[in-house]
Amino acid sequence: MRTILVMLVSLFTSRVVLSALGVDDYGIYNVVGGVVAMFTVVSGALSASISRFITFELGRNDIEKLKRIFSTSINIQIGISLLILFLGETIGVWFLNYKMNIPVERLDAANWVLQCSLITFIINLISVPYNAAIIAHEKMSAFAYISILEVILKLLIVYLLYISMWDKLIVYSSLLVLVAIIIRMVYGVYCNRCFVETRYLLVYDRALIKNMTSFAGWGFFTNTAYMFNTQGINILINMFFGVGVNTACGITMQVEAAIMKFVNDFTTALNPQITKSYAMKDFDTMNKLVIRGAKFSYFLLFILSLPILIETDYILGLWLEEVPEHTVAFVRLAIIGTMIERLGYTGYTACMATGTIRRYALWITSVGCLVFPITWLTFKLGAPVETAYLVFACVYIGVDSVRLWIMKGLLNFPVGEFVREVVWRIIVVSFIAAIFPVIIIFFFEQSFSRLVISVLVSVLAAFISIYIFGFTINERIKITNKIVSIAKDKLHL
Repeated sequence: MRTILVMLVSLFTSRVVLSALGVDDYGIYNVVGGVVAMFTVVSGALSASISRFITFELGRNDIEKLKRIFSTSINIQIGISLLILFLGETIGVWFLNYKMNIPVERLDAANWVLQCSLITFIINLISVPYNAAIIAHEKMSAFAYISILEVILKLLIVYLLYISMWDKLIVYSSLLVLVAIIIRMVYGVYCNRCFVETRYLLVYDRALIKNMTSFAGWGFFTNTAYMFNTQGINILINMFFGVGVNTACGITMQVEAAIMKFVNDFTTALNPQITKSYAMKDFDTMNKLVIRGAKFSYFLLFILSLPILIETDYILGLWLEEVPEHTVAFVRLAIIGTMIERLGYTGYTACMATGTIRRYALWITSVGCLVFPITWLTFKLGAPVETAYLVFACVYIGVDSVRLWIMKGLLNFPVGEFVREVVWRIIVVSFIAAIFPVIIIFFFEQSFSRLVISVLVSVLAAFISIYIFGFTINERIKITNKIVSIAKDKLHL
């Protein structure tokens, strides 16, 4: 229920912010924020390194090593923050003012957005070790309560944005900095009170820094691919098609983020178990978690995505006062691409758990990086903007295939079982579940009543198809027993 609340409020605030800022300013915020987000190629690799080292040592129950890892990670993040600040104030400012397609009269506001985005990014970067500690300890309730606080603060931003008499784009970016500071302080207080290892100590462990940065160095390559495939494509779209199309991209990202909230909560809880299983050399459990995690992640995403894929244009029309051009196609293609990309997420976690990721990084990056040059080439040849999302989906089918091959050699992973239990089952479920809502679309005129019917039919068809064709016999028995047990408890109460 908390996740549903967060999703609905996020979608509502996106609608209101788009209305308050206007199409062009919303596009400017999206693409300028994307310039800063490109620096996640550096920070994201270190974040994965920190999460892996903290979770691994928790699996080994080495508290003293945990304390050194946490304090060392803080030192590393501070150093990276200074590097990113330098890059943002030099390369970022130059690229914004001389290479991007921004209306001249909005350049001052765009530069203000860049500065605020840099500050917000650095604040979030320093929060990474605290977030990693919460995830490693599997204290997911903390994320629940803090995310509710964040939602309330963003609702307050929407109100202040409407009553503001100043430049709304500048006000919006400034208020987001304030929210980042508040959330950062809340995470820090919670961790210091709950986890003994999150109290910062002035340490310098050269060997640990070398190990963590070496691990992060290879992660840098895989993050490079994903950064170019998302924010890099957003900037390409700006250069070829202008800020108006970036607005459609921004709305698409909001829809993706809202849907992915459900799946991220699941995988965030699952990932520490995969890493701890590897640390304890329980490889059979780890493999089962990877397979079931990939399958269940897809099913969660599919249940939410199917109604949206069926009724995209009508839902966007209800949500937004004005639906920017290309948004309907973007949303549909982006959701399909995300469903493909998410299949490999638990496999990625298993590979990271080994600490030996050189081969993984080289192969995944080599294949994943194809999205950016292929998209650039198609744009140069005059292809429509929607081609970017098609290229992403096709390339990530290849990425998922290469990942399985690497896992076979690195972890002796049962690829055949993954294909049978994940790939085959999700194809059957997706095809069968989609038949019934598609029939509704063909036989009824577009209306709110059709929306209600198609959503209900989509969700029901997805649940039934998943239960019959997606789950194994043992999984069906366990789920049925769990439902019966819950029902008995409720009736007893």
